[in-house]
Amino acid sequence: MGRLFVVNLEGKIYSCKHCRTHLALYEDIVSKSFQSRHGKAYLFNKVVNTFVGDKEERMMMTGLHTVADIFCVGCGSIIGWKYETAHEKSQKYKEGKSVLERFKVSGPDGSSYWINHEAHVGGSDADDV
Repeated sequence: MGRLFVVNLEGKIYSCKHCRTHLALYEDIVSKSFQSRHGKAYLFNKVVNTFVGDKEERMMMTGLHTVADIFCVGCGSIIGWKYETAHEKSQKYKEGKSVLERFKVSGPDGSSYWINHEAHVGGSDADDV
């Protein structure tokens, strides 16, 4: 493996809660109304310092999507997923965007989100934009 180059962001930053690697800017949030197995998740236009896993078909609350898990380049933790293909026309806006699970990241103020034990286990996205 070669040298790792990490992008440092400026402004209101979301970072990996394990290693503090910068992941996304607050201004790149598209929606805060997504859900994951661990609770809240945010849809971002752009994330950095991640690598993408294998693509797979997943049935989500809003239908069938081709997604790939995304991992922090700093520590390898899974932090969310990326939408590769949305099979329903109304969901095409998600293509190329990434979801970060709030449980896996620290917010711009350094706060962490804790697991909501009542979170819906089966779903992993939402309709709201």
